[in-house]
Amino acid sequence: MAPIMEPFSLKGRRAVITGGSRGIGGAVSMLLARAGADVCIGYHSRTAESSQMRERCKAAGVRATTYASDISTPKGAKDLIAFTVHEFGGVDICVHSAGIWPVQEAPVSTLADDRWANTMRQNVDAMFFVAREAARAMEKNEDGGRIVLVASTAGQRGEAMHADYAASKGAMIAFVKSMAVELAPKGITVNSIAPGWVDTEMCAEPFANGGKERIAKGIPVGRIASAADIAFPIVSLCFDGARHITGEIVNVNGGSVLCG
Repeated sequence: MAPIMEPFSLKGRRAVITGGSRGIGGAVSMLLARAGADVCIGYHSRTAESSQMRERCKAAGVRATTYASDISTPKGAKDLIAFTVHEFGGVDICVHSAGIWPVQEAPVSTLADDRWANTMRQNVDAMFFVAREAARAMEKNEDGGRIVLVASTAGQRGEAMHADYAASKGAMIAFVKSMAVELAPKGITVNSIAPGWVDTEMCAEPFANGGKERIAKGIPVGRIASAADIAFPIVSLCFDGARHITGEIVNVNGGSVLCG
């Protein structure tokens, strides 16, 4: 990554964001663009939303493009990173935000095989395929790059009735720490953000019928995070000033991880 003068500028950086059209990923795409980075918005099927996000990012004065693929497959992840490299000439920043949270509660004793397999495919396999391809691309850069993966507090303390999700995010946390050590000599940092509850479409069901207010009361800061609340620390890890931060799991949950 070429050196820059302004400490809070990403001008000239080339970024790819999985799940970049909405929710946390959408907020990251927009904030990266506002900081000056060119953005490739990775998505699976929501073409209209990704196109709208692309135009919003372009309005910030940067290059922006979109690419649809199934990143839970090696080919889908490889194609996404290859497209970004083709469009921008390389990749400096990779934010992996795509993932699922199965809403239906399921105790381990009745957790279905297909649900477990799908959660691992969407949350663990996709993470690995994307991070591997991003690392391969960044190893060609003179100044390395930034990889940020979106985990969860569930990966640190577990989540009853959602053991599959918690296990997938726990795997991500271990993966971040492992990959960070491997890539550090090459100037590539690898970190993770661990959100708690976030006001996105994924949480619409538990937030319904007063659920959002009840949940907010159990968070020390007294509110649910917005997608922008999560995007800010993610993008902060992409600045030059964060070059000495790697292998970290940054909690962004209003203090809820400190509660019993």
